[in-house]
Amino acid sequence: MSESSDSSTGLTYPVTDRNRVKRRHDRGHYDHETVHALLDAAALCHVAYVVDGEPYCTPTLFWREGTRLYWHGSSASRMLRTLAEGQRACLTVTHFDSLVLARCGYNHSADYRSVMAFGQARLVDDPEEKTRALVMMVDRFFPGRTAQLRASSEQEVKATSVVWMEIEQASAKIRAKGVVDEDEDYELPIYAERLPVRMVLGEPEACPRLLPGVERPEALKAYEGGRLLESALRESYEAAYSPRSR
Repeated sequence: MSESSDSSTGLTYPVTDRNRVKRRHDRGHYDHETVHALLDAAALCHVAYVVDGEPYCTPTLFWREGTRLYWHGSSASRMLRTLAEGQRACLTVTHFDSLVLARCGYNHSADYRSVMAFGQARLVDDPEEKTRALVMMVDRFFPGRTAQLRASSEQEVKATSVVWMEIEQASAKIRAKGVVDEDEDYELPIYAERLPVRMVLGEPEACPRLLPGVERPEALKAYEGGRLLESALRESYEAAYSPRSR
């Protein structure tokens, strides 16, 4: 089991042709700190894999523990049935930060932060480890919540599979430059701008069938309307994996 928390260790993932950023090398980052921070600020990933020679890419919720990634799905899922056998996989996340309108079509772009992580996915088949992983499937996003819930039934646990993948290699790619034109194009009377994009939480909408007196838990304070989703996710990750919570 890899370490659950991550600090600024100065470690980097090995770089080969598989994960090296081949275009715009200046945008590539391979250090654990950058890669992990981008992963922890995301909830949804896309997992790419091959089944019988055909490519597939599946969106799913995921979480990180040290250099290990976890995701889950239905036990009947084609993705999980395939990956459970020890298939190679590539997990990606993207933070979309802006649209960029330049003075030339060639220089139109987007600001973004992304990660590609490579490894061999395997099924969590140890019962105790699966139980712990199913807890963290919820508590990674909402620290301490599982203890407040009805326990999952045996059938519900059986219907859910969890996959883990040790990150063998990874790369982050970041563009945060806004409008960049050719020097001579700045003299053209053409409008240009950057359109920032943010994923912001809306106001919480309580279930209309709540019993009288049931209040919103204080533990959900990270998820207040108006906050950036990535800030809430990162804060929750730190709370879930803080020394006090283990």
